[in-house]
Amino acid sequence: MTMTGQCLCGAVSYKIEGDMQMCGVCHCKNCQRQAGSSYSVLFGVTDDQIEISGALTTYGDHADSGNVVHRHFCGICGSPVKTSIPTQPGMTYIKAGTLDDTSMLDPQIHFWTGSKQRWVEIDKNVPQIEGNPG
Repeated sequence: MTMTGQCLCGAVSYKIEGDMQMCGVCHCKNCQRQAGSSYSVLFGVTDDQIEISGALTTYGDHADSGNVVHRHFCGICGSPVKTSIPTQPGMTYIKAGTLDDTSMLDPQIHFWTGSKQRWVEIDKNVPQIEGNPG
C-alpha cells in the first residue's frame, strides 16, 4: 500500500510504502493543545517506510512520564505532521489528518482517556487505556 499526505499549505509532503503498524487516538492534554482539538488521531509506521519532502520544525515536548516527545510541524502553516519518541527508535507517528486519503483509517485503541473531554464518546468495543499505552 502507498499512502501520501501533506500539511495544509503543501510545503511538507510525505509518501509511505507499506501498511501502518497501528492506528490510535490520543486524548492526552498535550495532544489536545497541539491539535487544537479534543484529541489527536495518529498512526505508526517504521522510519524506513516514510519519505518526507520539505522542512519540518520540531518542538521538544515532555510527556507526563518525563520522556521527550518530538512534535514535528510545518513552520509555514503550523500543521502538525508527525511525532517521534526517542524511547521508541525506528517509529514515526503520523498525524492522520494530513493523509490525502483517510478512508483506510480504523483506530484500534484510545489512550490517555483519563484526560479525554467529558463529551467525547468512545465506542465501547474499542480498547481504552487511561494513560500511557506503553
